[in-house]
Amino acid sequence: MTIMRSCIRYLFMLSMMAQAFPVMAQSERTVLLLAGEKWWGGAVTEGQRMPFEAGYSLDLRGDNRGNQAAPLLLSSAGRFVWSGQPFQFRVGKDSLILSGITDTVIVGGAGHTLADAYQEVSSRYFPPSGKMPDSLLIGRPQYNTWIELIYDQNQKDILKYAHAIIDNGFLPGVFMIDDNWFDSYGRFLFRKDRFPDAKEMIRELHRLGFKVMVWVSPFISPDGEVFREALAKRIILYDNKGKDTLQWPFAEEPALIHWWNGYSALLDFTNPAAVLWFNDQLRFVTEEYGVDGFKFDAGDTEFYPGNIVSYRKANANEQCELWGSFGLEYPLNEYRAMWKRGGQPLAERLRDKAHTFEDLQKLIPHATAAGLLGYPFVCPDMIGGGDFSSFTGNKPVNQDLVVRSAQCQALMPMMQFSVAPWRVLDPVHLEAVKKAVALRTVFTPVLLQLARQAAATGIPVVRSLEYVFPHQGLENVQDEFMLGDEWLIAPVLTSSSRRKIVFPAGGWRDAEGTLFKGPGVKELDIPIDKLAFFERVRQGEQHRHTRSR
Repeated sequence: MTIMRSCIRYLFMLSMMAQAFPVMAQSERTVLLLAGEKWWGGAVTEGQRMPFEAGYSLDLRGDNRGNQAAPLLLSSAGRFVWSGQPFQFRVGKDSLILSGITDTVIVGGAGHTLADAYQEVSSRYFPPSGKMPDSLLIGRPQYNTWIELIYDQNQKDILKYAHAIIDNGFLPGVFMIDDNWFDSYGRFLFRKDRFPDAKEMIRELHRLGFKVMVWVSPFISPDGEVFREALAKRIILYDNKGKDTLQWPFAEEPALIHWWNGYSALLDFTNPAAVLWFNDQLRFVTEEYGVDGFKFDAGDTEFYPGNIVSYRKANANEQCELWGSFGLEYPLNEYRAMWKRGGQPLAERLRDKAHTFEDLQKLIPHATAAGLLGYPFVCPDMIGGGDFSSFTGNKPVNQDLVVRSAQCQALMPMMQFSVAPWRVLDPVHLEAVKKAVALRTVFTPVLLQLARQAAATGIPVVRSLEYVFPHQGLENVQDEFMLGDEWLIAPVLTSSSRRKIVFPAGGWRDAEGTLFKGPGVKELDIPIDKLAFFERVRQGEQHRHTRSR
């Protein structure tokens, strides 16, 4: 045993002895339901199942469901459940059963509505930072190279895509270069065989009016130069080889984690040396190439299995939370996997959706669920779907679906293109997409105002109807959302142009000036180039309109 290794082990043992003993907590708890009470929360990708019905269960321990999650439940009666650690819950007929508890669980209340519960728990446990992500993420469309290039990221085609954005009449915004711009995971150098002059490429993207982000992850390819450096620095996770009591100073075998791109080592961010190393790599990319920010991918709880050994003991959820810290240094950021971190200036993308109307229908309940878990700066995946397998093998593209997807995103906090609409759409459908982008431009001041409000107060930008109009029987409306408190948005999410629109109590004026009175339901025909949205008419206000319905 070397002297250095002995010192490391000695210091580690001292630090472990200095840690406070964990507070013992009740392992199971039952919360009796109030009459008519409904519950939301846990994981964003369960949004379409909210409010939860009797029989629903979810175990948050080591499972973020591929997206944002938090140890939080909220009720329509103004109650909430919060814990510092993940837990399991099940909704019964008359009760909410919490189990697998490893930390204090707080059951509290404030007011009598879903909004009351959210605003109370937000102010207590994840207060807003007062900051927001880079405003360009909200003020302009985003463009990601994933669907067009997949793993063939290269300088020529990236610039071709960027010029096509401008040439086809779209506004420049944030430009994201996706996975495989390097030659191995953990190397933060543009690969020369595909990027002969990466610096000049970034400069040209800047001249076109874009800010540039690149894809990064916490993985390191095994057997390479970076891997050997990581081993020497002991900044990756280790495998306990079946010895559950093995401590970090005595671990020798690196853990190889199975993820969607194969098997890789994984950085251990409980180790300050790993945090320093990764921050150095990010800083190098910004200084060497002029990159403006990062798309932080992976970091899911599933990549931290029970056999790993880390510098400091941490569960899978805590490892995911640590991954979320890096984006705080870069206003131009994007995450998909997240645990806690509510109230922070992080852009949170919904997980990849397939090119189907079924997945399109998940955008609204997932986006509103994100807001309820403390993630107001939500990006609703890529227009038309971010699951690349939907666009391979000469699969047909549903042009109506691409348009309706763009319309659904047009008045959400962010909208992101990946599949090139000018490549897959005919002139009629392309013009409809441009019309959706133009509408967003009109609403940009509203979106930025609401984003600033979210940064200051934590209140979501997009809100469910139940959030804004409590106790009106609107808790199950999942195909409409409120933009702030004043705008009702009702995109078409099926292959039919006709849809039923639920109007909350009060008056609602559409873009043509027609007044609709709620509460009530109207069935309308929505042409392919139209997004149905309605401005709230406050009682006593004088609004001119062409006719009432």
